[in-house]
Amino acid sequence: MKSTLDLVEKLDHRLKVETRRTNTVGTRVTAPEERELASAAQRDGKNLSEWAREVLLREARRSDHDAVFTEIVATRMLLVNLIKPLILGKPVTSQWITEAMSAVRREKRRAAQEVLQQYTDDAKGGR
Repeated sequence: MKSTLDLVEKLDHRLKVETRRTNTVGTRVTAPEERELASAAQRDGKNLSEWAREVLLREARRSDHDAVFTEIVATRMLLVNLIKPLILGKPVTSQWITEAMSAVRREKRRAAQEVLQQYTDDAKGGR
């Protein structure tokens, strides 16, 4: 009968085989671009291949509307909603601000998607 250690070693070997990297992805770059990429990799303490793999996968996995962009859109929404009553000379109560912030929290993702779509449409020659 096999020991627990033998089974663990066999499982560990299987995991290594299944995650072995066998495919390649490549691109052509200019000499200055290569230096720029190598410098960025070195700043992160990685070789160029490892760094490039991480950057490519991070970008591929990144959401179309990342959190920072969504929060920038939310800030814009809040400012626009705050400026209007101030320009009209209307009072802005703490209750109004709380309600506006709640509305922004509810709508910020949809609004960020709309802004991204506008940029996509503009890039394609639309609108």
